[in-house]
This record gives sequence, C-alpha cells and structure tokens, in this order.
Amino acid sequence: MLIEVSAEQVLAWRLHRQYLEPLTDAGPVEIVGRLCGAQAQVASAAETAVALRQRNPQPEGVKRAYSDRSLVKTWAMRGTLHAMRSSEVAEYLSLLAGARTWTKPSWSRHFGATPEEVRQLTESVADLLHGQVLSRDELVSELVQDKRFKGMEEQLRSGWGALLKPLAWQGALCYCPSSSSKATFTHPASFLTNWNGLPDPAEAAPAVITRYLSAYGPATPETFDAWLSRNSNRKSTLRGWFASLGEQVVEVRVEGETRYLLAEHEDELAATRPSRATHLLGAFDQFVLGPGTKDTHMLASEHRSLVSKAAGWIAPVLTRGGRITGVWDMDDGNLVVTPFPGEQAPPSKVLEDAAARLAAVHGSVKVAPRVD
Repeated sequence: MLIEVSAEQVLAWRLHRQYLEPLTDAGPVEIVGRLCGAQAQVASAAETAVALRQRNPQPEGVKRAYSDRSLVKTWAMRGTLHAMRSSEVAEYLSLLAGARTWTKPSWSRHFGATPEEVRQLTESVADLLHGQVLSRDELVSELVQDKRFKGMEEQLRSGWGALLKPLAWQGALCYCPSSSSKATFTHPASFLTNWNGLPDPAEAAPAVITRYLSAYGPATPETFDAWLSRNSNRKSTLRGWFASLGEQVVEVRVEGETRYLLAEHEDELAATRPSRATHLLGAFDQFVLGPGTKDTHMLASEHRSLVSKAAGWIAPVLTRGGRITGVWDMDDGNLVVTPFPGEQAPPSKVLEDAAARLAAVHGSVKVAPRVD
C-alpha cells in the first residue's frame, strides 16, 4: 500500500535534505554534491547557495574548491553552467551527452552546426586542450585556422557558449580557474585527477537519479528529466533508468499524484512535519531549480512569472515552509522583500533573522528589511 504524504511534508523534507533546515557544518563539496550541482551561470549564485546552507558561512568557498579541484565548473544540466562535484561530474555529463540534443534538426538550424561538424569540433577541441589551458579567444583563434570551423567563429565567441555545451557534455572541455577575468578552458583529464572519461548512460543513471531523489524527491521521471535536460530524453529511456533502481525506490502519493522516492527515505518522509521556517534564498537557488518552477505545490502558477523571468533568470525568493511566497531584491544595500498578492509578509523579527543570514553571507545587506 502506498503511503500518502502532503505537499507541506514534502517541502519540509526537502528543506532538511538540502541543508536549509537545519543548517550544516559541511563544506562546499558536500553541499554541492547533495544538491546535484549548484548553478553557476552567475558565479555569485553558487557561492550564495552554498553559504546560505552553512552554519558558519565561509566567503568564496566554491572558488577555493575550484582551485583545489574538488569542484569543477562546466556546462551541465539544461545547458547551464554549474559547479559540480569533481568525483561525480562524469556521471551527469554521461546522461547529457546521451540525450544528443545537438543532433536534432532544430538545434542545427539555430546554432549553425550539423551533428558531423559538432563531432569534428569535439575531437579538435579535445586535442587542443589536452595538457594545456586556453582562454576562449585563444581556443577560438586556434580553431578558426581550420577551414571546417571558420564559419562558426561568431557562435564560438558567443558568451552563451551554445556550440561549446555539447563539447562539455561529451567531456572535451571544462572551465579552469584563472587569475584574470577571462574564461579559460582545459580538458577534464588535465584538470581532474581521477578522470576516466564518461561512463555508459545506463551505468550512470542509477547514481544520478539516486542523488536527485535524495534532495528533490518524491519526483516523477518527467520532473527529473525536466531538471536534467529540459525533457530531451525518450520516455522509454527514463522508464528504463528508474526501473533499473528496482527495490531502491518506492512509489508514494503526494496530494493524489504518484511519485518516486528512495526506499530508505520513506519512513523519514512519512514522519516529517510541515515547516514554518522562513528563508530568503538567492537567485538560481537549487531548492527552486530542482523541482522546477512548474511545481505548483512549491510555487503557485499565477506567481510563476514573478520568479521565472526572461532569458532564464530565476529571481531570489522568499519562502515559508518551503512554499515560495514572494521575491526579494537589493536596493543600494537595502533588502526589499515583495510578498506575492494575497500572501502576508512574515513577522518583522522572522524577516530580520532571515535578513541576518543574508548579511552573514554577503556582508553588505542591511538587516532591517523593507517590505513592499
């Protein structure tokens, strides 16, 4: 018989699993591992996501982990830059490479490269970066000397990195820490001490799904794939991956919907009580990105456009009990909190405590917040 849990229990359980309630003494590597990566399209977002989960936040913890190579920055889930745990990154990349999104005609039309050209580009970049570090300008300048890639120069120099993403997924490049402001790349084998290439997706999937469900469960295969690849995998492939977990997963009912959860977490979730905690989470926080902004238990559909904005921007949010009830912003060092229509602002003391957490992370936040 399936257990039935409330959405409030699920949100409270995720707060616990993601080190938001209670906070943790863990370092950046363990936190990023638990979150299945931290989005780093904006570098400060990854730093904020980690620090907000630490009892004693350490400035630039993610940056230091890049330097000691325990974290690596690369294009990962949904084609966005992430800080990833170095010992696990190959498994995530395997699933992204396996989706082969760059072979779709729409991708080729939009980004100007055929699957064969991407294959050639991947081989050339892997050769160029093996054993050396190059800036984007240096890498592109080397590539366009080859007439096969001359017509790709504009896309290769684009800050969005559209043509470089399939290369990162296939393990041909990753970011390398730089003392300058320029982005620099190298081959994962040159950066990561235990790089053995990409495992087969069938081997990688159980590990990735297990980690995902450990932080963002209970979830459906479709929600997992939306987080991973914007639903680029075949449904039969997803079903096979989840089926391969066997008795490691169980089905549970959340507000009448059947979802998957790791069996080891079933009793813990069933015993979880709804939370009343208030949090101020930064832009692109994984608590939001993991289940996605279409999760109406977390974010009411009528408020989605206030969180998920143009160009993929995910706003900083106010949560109560794990439910998103507003957004916040900074105005000349002043914290401005905007509850959604119909939502009450948290009590002043509660909001001040949440603001103090931000101040401990950023240092420049005035603890007395303004509510608009």
